[in-house]
Amino acid sequence: MEALSLPINTLTKSSAKHIPLAANSNYASLSSLQFNPSFTTTPHTLRKSLLRVQAQSEDYELKQMRDMAAARKRWEALIRDGKVKVLTPREAGYAVQLSSKPLLDVRPSNEHKKAWVRASTWIPIFDVDNKLDFGTIPTKVTNFVMGGWWSGMPTLSYDSQFLAKVEEKFPKDSELIVACQKGLRSLAACELLYNAGYKNLFWVQGGFEAAEEEAVPLKFAGIGGVSEFLGFTEQQRAAAAKEGWGYRLVFSARLIGVFLVADALYIGAQQIGRYLQDIKTH
Repeated sequence: MEALSLPINTLTKSSAKHIPLAANSNYASLSSLQFNPSFTTTPHTLRKSLLRVQAQSEDYELKQMRDMAAARKRWEALIRDGKVKVLTPREAGYAVQLSSKPLLDVRPSNEHKKAWVRASTWIPIFDVDNKLDFGTIPTKVTNFVMGGWWSGMPTLSYDSQFLAKVEEKFPKDSELIVACQKGLRSLAACELLYNAGYKNLFWVQGGFEAAEEEAVPLKFAGIGGVSEFLGFTEQQRAAAAKEGWGYRLVFSARLIGVFLVADALYIGAQQIGRYLQDIKTH
């Protein structure tokens, strides 16, 4: 039998800018630096504050790592005990097309907009955090600085209505296939769904990025930022190996352009500095 890839619909890339996926850090203490009235910018005070921020950030990152390790153990137990069954993307494609099993897409909106599977139901477990207030700005800035600029990953927040939305669409005895871009968020969704009473769950291992080569838009839906612009992602390298030099030249030209722009900005900054220095001396 001929292998069936996941049926997909694709959208052209939106011109709207993505808010920088969430890095796993949340430097909440940055807000205290910005809004603490007693804070003075003397070198000694600044150094102490930065050291305090670094220590708190390292503690938070350590907690995040521990939480993730504990979550992975729980997810592995779900699969090992057969509470959640594993499907490859190809097997999921068969199940969706031939058995009419429902496919639950739990990816955030920035990935879903780029490509999605026909007849799937989209209910994100985490979605792009579009709030802009004093509590979220430091987190968004930190996520951007800590890698969002490179990966294009936006800050995400958990949708507290996720379970309620799923329950509106599917009864508890449904055979649900759960998928995300890389397979981690869908595992988290499976854990929530299982604990809520869903006992016929199927997890797509590796997510949509592990789909058949024909499903290129799905495989590319999770990339972004400077790494996508320069063609430095794994998906783009794989495509370049197949497409040849024509594909690589596009991104080589972009890289050269970035260096030229950076060089021009550096020279311009030097000229402005000299001009301001001349004004001061005269």
